[in-house]
Amino acid sequence: MARGDTKQGDVSTLAQLKDYYLLGKSGLRISPLGLGTMTFGTEWGWGADIDTARDIFNAYVDAGGNFIDTANGYTMGTSEQMVGQFMQERGIRDKIVLATKFTFNTDPGNPNGGGNGRKNMLNAVNASLQRLQTDYIDLYWLHSWDRLTPVEEVMETFDTLVRQEKIRYIGLSDCPAWYVSRAQTLAEKNGWARVNAIQMEYNLTERNLELEYVDMVKELGIGIVVWTPLAAGLLTGKHKREDLADGRLKVMQASDNPMGRRFTENPKNWDIVDVLVEVANELGKPPAQVALNFITKRPGVASTLIGATSTAQLQENMDSLDFEIPKEALDRLDEASKPFIPTPYTFFRFSMQGRLTGGVNVNKVPPWY
Repeated sequence: MARGDTKQGDVSTLAQLKDYYLLGKSGLRISPLGLGTMTFGTEWGWGADIDTARDIFNAYVDAGGNFIDTANGYTMGTSEQMVGQFMQERGIRDKIVLATKFTFNTDPGNPNGGGNGRKNMLNAVNASLQRLQTDYIDLYWLHSWDRLTPVEEVMETFDTLVRQEKIRYIGLSDCPAWYVSRAQTLAEKNGWARVNAIQMEYNLTERNLELEYVDMVKELGIGIVVWTPLAAGLLTGKHKREDLADGRLKVMQASDNPMGRRFTENPKNWDIVDVLVEVANELGKPPAQVALNFITKRPGVASTLIGATSTAQLQENMDSLDFEIPKEALDRLDEASKPFIPTPYTFFRFSMQGRLTGGVNVNKVPPWY
């Protein structure tokens, strides 16, 4: 079913892991919660060993989940190796929607060992296929805009891989909206395989996606896949203003990973956490579940990636689909976390639009939209 629909005759609006949504304007069906596997492997000083990772993988699949997301750079390739091994052990490759990524350099010192150029993309996909023990990838992500490679080169190479049946669908992760729009336009103009999804950070502390991307994906038939819906752990409610980062957060803050700054750069983030914890206490739910529930219902979202280092943590995240947040509580979360509207987006608000229409309401959306 399409994102946001319910089954015919079903009066409940609650989603389940088995309520598969279409990914953008495609025929690919994915679970509303995808399993992110950046936590598979201990090479980064944190994460799950192979036995724990296998338990997490099996628990997700046994619950009805079908969307597994990894990357060639996660834990130095170990994540892909584990995912490939687990799929083989259960003989379920064709039941899994398998996603992986390329861009980041996996061969230090080699200027063509990373980036989005054709040479690296072709090398990377073949290496990923080998680690994943498969002959095709369902959704292949460009991991990040490299600011260099012409978008024509990227999209033509993607199209080649689709025609070679090495990949099935195309995704762009962490790219500017103009870049995604140009990529889709070129694909449509040249008869190339289209962009089916974007993967972006989206959570209560980071809602800038709503300024432009949500309208873009609706127009271009693209689905949003959310990464870090819990803002690197900030939205679990387990951390306090006075706490010093430890464990994974300490590692992140010592690196150039932008997620570590969620805890230090914007004091408003802690105000958001205060409201989140307040709402969670009223609902009798963990803050992480409330934060996940909130983001999975946002317009344009096809799937939200959840990561875990234990099966208990995974189950808590999956349980985020099992309840509704009352409107009054949703409004409080929305008010606390809504993004600052900069120029030129202030001109696209309804108050300014009224000056264009002489005060006549022409913004009412048809009921079928």
